[in-house]
Amino acid sequence: MARRRSYLGALAITAIAVCVVCPRAFAQSATPEPAATPASTAPPASSPPAIPAVPDPSTSAPQLEVQGDQLRAEKRFLDSIDYYNAAIAKHPTTLLLNKKGMSYLLMQRPDKAAKCFDQAIKLDKNAPEAYNNRGYIEQTKKNYDKAIKYYMKAAKLRPTDAVFQYNIGAAYFSEHNFPAAAHAYRAAFALDPDIFNRVSRTGIMAQSTSPEDRAAFSFMVAKMYAKAGDFDKSLEYLRKAMENGYKKINEVYTDSEFATLRTDKRFEELMAQKPQALP
Repeated sequence: MARRRSYLGALAITAIAVCVVCPRAFAQSATPEPAATPASTAPPASSPPAIPAVPDPSTSAPQLEVQGDQLRAEKRFLDSIDYYNAAIAKHPTTLLLNKKGMSYLLMQRPDKAAKCFDQAIKLDKNAPEAYNNRGYIEQTKKNYDKAIKYYMKAAKLRPTDAVFQYNIGAAYFSEHNFPAAAHAYRAAFALDPDIFNRVSRTGIMAQSTSPEDRAAFSFMVAKMYAKAGDFDKSLEYLRKAMENGYKKINEVYTDSEFATLRTDKRFEELMAQKPQALP
């Protein structure tokens, strides 16, 4: 069919970084990839069988979901939605509605995605992923107060999830409420010290188009890593802050969080290099 085609989704919003998640998606993303098998001993590659465009009515809901996931991975988003719809007709779940919404997001159809997340919330008012994803939709529209309310609802339902705290910080950062953003980012960091690296590999990300915002964000993260004693990551983010033209870089000499880092020879070398702002 003419409409059965792949879509490449690239969502750009004015947030530093936001993550859209499905249930279990974030936990699965943290699983290390297996070591590569040497070419001489690798088993012959086998491609999964092609999935037809039209779902088989006799297929079970779990299998339809698996096929929908495969289609989404292949960027056959319209087909994946058809499979999720077929699975929902048999056994509606918040997970399926979230996955359907993410397919719409990848097709850059946020209004349809929002309806899916609203349906997920209606089906289960205690599903934090749906609130988080709904918050993402509001953030794309720069409705930051609404986004924060959705993110906070998700965080209240699952206070141990660093992603939700991270997204609260991202929304505050987008409206330049830096103290509130720093508070939320610190909460996310306390839950998961690797959060700033993990979110970049999960869900749908969005980078700020403002070098000034990226610079301020990088300096904030560098400060957190320095306080935690992770000097490698602190230096990495300090370099990013300088490359994005952070104007208050000299605060690194006075802020207490950097006190121990200042004794590291690599810190001296980095500051001596004075990385120039990238164009």
